Amino acid sequence: MSTTTLPPGVVIPPGLAIAQPTQDILSNVKPRRGFFGFLRRYPTIAIGGGLLLLMLFVAVFAPFLWTKDPTALAPALRTREPGAQFWFGSDMLGRDVYSRVLYGARVSLLVGFSVAFFASIIGLTIGLVSGFSRLADSIIMRVMDGMMSIPPILLAIALMALTRGSVQNVILAITIAEVPRVSRLVRGVVLSLREQPYVEAAVASGTRTPVIIFKHILPNTLAPLTVQATFICAAAMITEAILSFIGAGTPPIIPSWGNIMAEGRALWQVKPYIVFFPAIFLSITVLAVNLLGDGLRDAIDPRLATKL
Repeated sequence: MSTTTLPPGVVIPPGLAIAQPTQDILSNVKPRRGFFGFLRRYPTIAIGGGLLLLMLFVAVFAPFLWTKDPTALAPALRTREPGAQFWFGSDMLGRDVYSRVLYGARVSLLVGFSVAFFASIIGLTIGLVSGFSRLADSIIMRVMDGMMSIPPILLAIALMALTRGSVQNVILAITIAEVPRVSRLVRGVVLSLREQPYVEAAVASGTRTPVIIFKHILPNTLAPLTVQATFICAAAMITEAILSFIGAGTPPIIPSWGNIMAEGRALWQVKPYIVFFPAIFLSITVLAVNLLGDGLRDAIDPRLATKL
């Protein structure tokens, strides 16, 4: 075989050959970046986050979205059908349903975000303590088990029966009902992390318990806690609507989706729009939060993450 020359100064010895370069079968795939890349990689986060931002916009800028006073009474204009004067119609007292629905978004979002925040903080503290201390675990978890044996809505109703109806008391009642579930989740994560080699090494080296908790345990609980907080937010909004619907939540003078539907249930068969519009807004908001939670779970968990 004749010698084949390579780059200058390199000669192939006789009897040897160089394989011809092969063509690439698969073309190079470039990861998509920017908004469309994020939308393709995490569509549920994009859709859920977009819907939630839309609801936040409606709640914050409700006075500037062609609304009226949601508590203004106009008996002469009661139960008007949706039209140019009343976009979502009027209720049995002549109040503008459109304005009441937009202002009602403030109550639902405030309750949802507040309950998610406070329940996460309290549940995180309880879960860290009970998961890392066997003595505290045997006492605290029995209390949490007792609270979890009661359905959250019944526990919230019982707590609201001891107080007067207000947004603050609704947040407090739902938070107490949701804390056991967060503490259970955090406790389970802590119990698994406590047996990891790096934690055992920290204990063996004489690291103090508070340092181990805040440096090694706490950062690894934030990801599942964030996902759980989104589902608590959605559950809190539904619970608030139920409490207001049965008259145990926010007072009637404060427009919320729950009491708007409660006031329209007597006219459901003849004036269904009074219940329909707040129910649609509540469903879209809860769907947005749940989609956001599902997307965060897929993005945080490497086993569920979508590969490009």
